[in-house]
Amino acid sequence: MRLQEFWSRLDRQFGSMRAQSVARDHVFAALGGRNAVDAIEAGLPVRKVWLAVCEEYEVPPKER
Repeated sequence: MRLQEFWSRLDRQFGSMRAQSVARDHVFAALGGRNAVDAIEAGLPVRKVWLAVCEEYEVPPKER
C-alpha cells in the first residue's frame, strides 16, 4: 500500500477532518504506542498501519 492510498482510504472511512485526527492524535498499542503518522515515519509498513487503524476502529473487513 502506498502512502497516498492510505490517506485516501482514511479520508473515505472517516472524512477529511476526522482522518487527520485519527492519524495524528490517536495512539495505537499495535504500533508500539505511536500514532499512525509517527509509525509511518518510523518505517513501519503503511499497510500495517492501515490495518492497525482498521482494527482499532472496527472498520468492516470488506473496507480494509
